[in-house]
Amino acid sequence: MADAEAEQVKDTTPTNNDKRNSLNFQGFLDRFDGWDGLLQGNAKSTARGYSSYSPAEAIPDATSEKELGNEYFKQKKFNEAIDCYSRSIALSPTAVAFANRAMAFLKIKRFEEAETDCTEALNLDDRYVKAYSRRATARKELGKLKEAMEDAEFAVSIEPNTQELRKQYDDVKALYMKEMMANKSSATKKSLIPEVHQSSKKAPENAKTTTATGTDARAHESPLISIQESKFAEDSNKKSTQANSSRRNEMKRSVEDLASRAVSQFSANNNKSISAPKSAYEFEVSWRALSDDHQRQAQLLKMISPDSLPQIFKNALSASLLVDIIKCTSTFFREDTELAISILDNLAKVPRFDMISMCLSPFDRTEVRRIWNEVFCAEAVPMHHVETLTRLGSKYLRE
Repeated sequence: MADAEAEQVKDTTPTNNDKRNSLNFQGFLDRFDGWDGLLQGNAKSTARGYSSYSPAEAIPDATSEKELGNEYFKQKKFNEAIDCYSRSIALSPTAVAFANRAMAFLKIKRFEEAETDCTEALNLDDRYVKAYSRRATARKELGKLKEAMEDAEFAVSIEPNTQELRKQYDDVKALYMKEMMANKSSATKKSLIPEVHQSSKKAPENAKTTTATGTDARAHESPLISIQESKFAEDSNKKSTQANSSRRNEMKRSVEDLASRAVSQFSANNNKSISAPKSAYEFEVSWRALSDDHQRQAQLLKMISPDSLPQIFKNALSASLLVDIIKCTSTFFREDTELAISILDNLAKVPRFDMISMCLSPFDRTEVRRIWNEVFCAEAVPMHHVETLTRLGSKYLRE
């Protein structure tokens, strides 16, 4: 019995191992210190609009963050929406996420950020109409009316049946034209101010002289003097009419000179700004700006590496632009045959090319066939290019 009690006492006496285990357990418990603060911090973070996830929940992805941003946007919590779109972009940048964040920036009047986000969206998808429309809005608010009009116009070219886009284009164009007229009027007035000022300055002196002499003369006037005065008045009227006519002609020349300088300045700016486009949007804007100068359009086309044409146009090649490029290529086909054929060959590799060529209007189809027969299939074409052009002809001349 005593042995049993001794054994029992022995069992209940803590050993060194027990002490170590106790200390380890205590250390484990100590690790829980501060968890309440951590949980409270997470709660505050969630209250600010950040999504929190427990270990059991799925890891956040770009789509879920974008959708959460859309929900905040509907609730008009634009700053929270921007945070969500930013995380979506960080996880996986998409044109939609950039354009959505741009829209949120527009709502809080951060127009520069909106413009930048729209540009990023178009770098990812240069046919994204909403990005063009929203960038047009941002640029209009920033006073960039010419660029805003170009964006709105390109959006209409992609979706010509959307009335909202047409209204946006008309509104921005009206503002741009109003600004141009105001600038021209201001410049004209400045050029005419010195002449008008000088004329008005002389008028009172002449009036004083006439009044002073006229009063003295009438006291002793005679028929002869009256006749002389009549002739003098007639000559003065003629001179006055000639002076007014001269001033009108001078004003007309001044306006014409101003317009000429404006055209020269515009041409000079075009000469400086021409550069190889990196997207379909940049190409079409430059192409339209040079619509009256086919030689410079050819220069623009030659600046582009033919191999990059499919990447530049992607899904943005239109039928009218295709016909324009064919016409332009025909102008330098004889002098630079290799380049012209390479352009035609790579254009045929643009996505949806087959559908575009099949959907040409009867007039455009007739025009392309005429150019093909007169230029690309002429007798002067070297024999080693005939096979390539015959193959391309089957793609360009679809019925």
